[in-house]
Amino acid sequence: MSDQQAGDPGRDRRPGPVADPDEVIVRSATGDDLDAVLDVGRRTWPPTYEPVAGADYVQMGLAKWWTADAVIPSIRRGRTLVAEVAGVVVGVATHGVLGEDLVLWKLYVLPGHQGHGVGRRLLKAVCDRAVEFGHPRIVLSHLDGNEQARAFYARHGFVETHRESGGSGLPTNVWVALDLTAYQESA
Repeated sequence: MSDQQAGDPGRDRRPGPVADPDEVIVRSATGDDLDAVLDVGRRTWPPTYEPVAGADYVQMGLAKWWTADAVIPSIRRGRTLVAEVAGVVVGVATHGVLGEDLVLWKLYVLPGHQGHGVGRRLLKAVCDRAVEFGHPRIVLSHLDGNEQARAFYARHGFVETHRESGGSGLPTNVWVALDLTAYQESA
C-alpha cells in the first residue's frame, strides 16, 4: 500500500522519513489514536508478513489483531504506545504481562520510517516500563523467516529461548527474551 491513496486527503499530511531521532515523540496512546494505530497495522502487515507467510495469513492477522475491538482494550489499559513525528503516528508498540515477564505483542513502524530510530525509541520506552514495574525480562515472538525482526531484536540484546509450531501450515513462532538486568546496567 502506498503512502498516498486517491480519495484520502488525510494521507497527504504524512511526514517524510525521519532523519533526526529527536523528532520522534513516544507517548501512551489515547482513544483519539485508534484510527492511527489501526492504520499502522494495515500498512505494515502486508509488506512484513506476505513474503514470510502469505496473503491469507496477513488477512487473518489484520482481522484478528488490528480491529477496534482488539485494540481498544490495550489503549484503555495504557498498554499501547505510539511514536509520532510532526504530530502523525508512525509507529506502535503494545505490551502486556506473561507470567513475571512483560510481553511485547506488537512493535511496528511504517515502512518509510524504518531505519531511523523509531523502533528503537518504542522499544526503549517498553523496556523502561518493564523496569519500572519490576519485570525481569521482556519476551516476544516473531515469525521464523522474518529476518528484519530477528536482526532488530538481536541488535538490542534479545536471545532466542524456544520455538513454537504455528500449526496447520502456519509459520513457526520464534520466542526471544531480553534480560532486563543487563538492560538496566547499560542504561
